[in-house]
Amino acid sequence: MDWSRVDYLWIIVIRRNEPPLDKGMIPWLGHALEFGKDAAKFLTRMKQKHGDIFTVRAAGQYITVLLDSNCYDAVLSDVVLLDQTSYAQVLMERIFSLDLPNHNPESEKKRAEMHFQGTALTQLCSSMQNNLQHLVTPSEMGLKVSEWKKDGLFNFCYSLLFKTGYLTVFGTEKNNSAALAEIYEEFRQFDKLLPKLARTTVNKEEKQIASSAREKLWKWLTPARLDRKSEHQSWLGNYVQQLQDEGVDAETQRRAMLLQLWVTQGNAGPAAFWVLGYLLTHPEALRVVREEIQGGKHHRPEERQKNTPVFDSVLSETLRLTAAALITREVKQDKKIHLSNGQEYQLRRGDRLCVFPFISPQMDPQIHQQPEMFQFDRFLNAGGTEQKDFFKEGVRVKCPSVPWGTKDNLCPGRQFAISAIKELVSTILTRFDLELCDKNAKLPLVDPSRYGFGILQPAGDLEICYRIRS
Repeated sequence: MDWSRVDYLWIIVIRRNEPPLDKGMIPWLGHALEFGKDAAKFLTRMKQKHGDIFTVRAAGQYITVLLDSNCYDAVLSDVVLLDQTSYAQVLMERIFSLDLPNHNPESEKKRAEMHFQGTALTQLCSSMQNNLQHLVTPSEMGLKVSEWKKDGLFNFCYSLLFKTGYLTVFGTEKNNSAALAEIYEEFRQFDKLLPKLARTTVNKEEKQIASSAREKLWKWLTPARLDRKSEHQSWLGNYVQQLQDEGVDAETQRRAMLLQLWVTQGNAGPAAFWVLGYLLTHPEALRVVREEIQGGKHHRPEERQKNTPVFDSVLSETLRLTAAALITREVKQDKKIHLSNGQEYQLRRGDRLCVFPFISPQMDPQIHQQPEMFQFDRFLNAGGTEQKDFFKEGVRVKCPSVPWGTKDNLCPGRQFAISAIKELVSTILTRFDLELCDKNAKLPLVDPSRYGFGILQPAGDLEICYRIRS
């Protein structure tokens, strides 16, 4: 008898109605190295091989990847059988040395929504605008009016928006430029190593750098040091109160502050870099956006961002190209899921489910023609209204881009982040003369290790010259 054939038949029976399984060539390790090196490239290859759902083995874990965007909401709405806390706690420990055994994402999300909507959001945005205007004064930037300076666009955008967000959300160091600069530098040291910390691939030297940066940031972020005026009304004060109610000790509270610093400030700066980078390397888009911003410059601050259809399309297109978070769930019990074409698959208890909107819908050529290209008016109708209707094989796509999560998992601070990005870009385009040092420069490639961790970051930078206008 051919026992290898018997073994093969046994595997087929066991995995009936389960997604195609691809274990890779290396025992136990499977596809872990390829997955971690460049998730987008690897998962695109797997999609071409297996379709919209498949299971891969990576470092002993079986991961089912779902790439049918029209069923994301229906599948992920099950928060009982698909648990979002287990893996989140693993990452909190690996990245932030943080243990929150009573961590409840749903409760935290509801608290955050109270402070990032309505009147509270208006007040936050007003504070953010004031802080940004303070940071771009000649004295704060160490520049004389009309004096040219060179910098990398990524550093320029990230540092300005990080400092703005830090002042707005954490409310400290308003008049201490040196302290703000030090906090930003330590944050960047930590942020650069974040993917390696998550994958536990840091070497000895990198581990020391990350530990040192964490220690320094924890000292800056001790809750007692933070200026929490009207703290019962602020998001930060409310969050600290939640931790205290859960019995979290003082040391763990300050570690949790670093988690929140990254969550609130780790994506807006890189997003602003890509927006400005695409504009600077696409002159027609830059011209149209400048005209739109100039047309609204006499409006009140709270009105300026409301009627900017071209700018909104540019931002949507930028996020389509650069928002690359992996949405991960632990499968708590065997569960059936249905794809949008009616096919049914079984998920196994103990496996992990991943959804990667970057590949589908955002980079799907059946949804977006030439998806790798920046088209500033992709999300704009001829009449100047928002383009919402995108199709795949004749079926309307529910969400042509998913930068802020799925319906039941939307980022509660998304409106504040959008406002901050738009305010920074508008301020730079109106208050500064800004140009590429090399007129023919291209945007740098992305750092492939950042796939899975929110907004992508560049592998290099784009050199710019800028000056404050008189």
